[in-house]
Amino acid sequence: MNIDWAALASVFGVSLVITVALVGLFSLGVVALAKQASPARGGASPVRARAGAYACFGLCAAAVAYGIYLIVA
Repeated sequence: MNIDWAALASVFGVSLVITVALVGLFSLGVVALAKQASPARGGASPVRARAGAYACFGLCAAAVAYGIYLIVA
């Protein structure tokens, strides 16, 4: 049995970066929804904050759908 350690490290590195990016993007969406709920604290306008949050959540959903597509196809 021969393990290609370079390929294994490459897969690990890419999956780690993508995971951190998706968690960060989802966190930005949650923060944007929180800013939208309290505009009195000097946050962005509620419409812009909500649109940004939905964009973050949409990008997360697209990335998950693409991952499922890669697994199935």
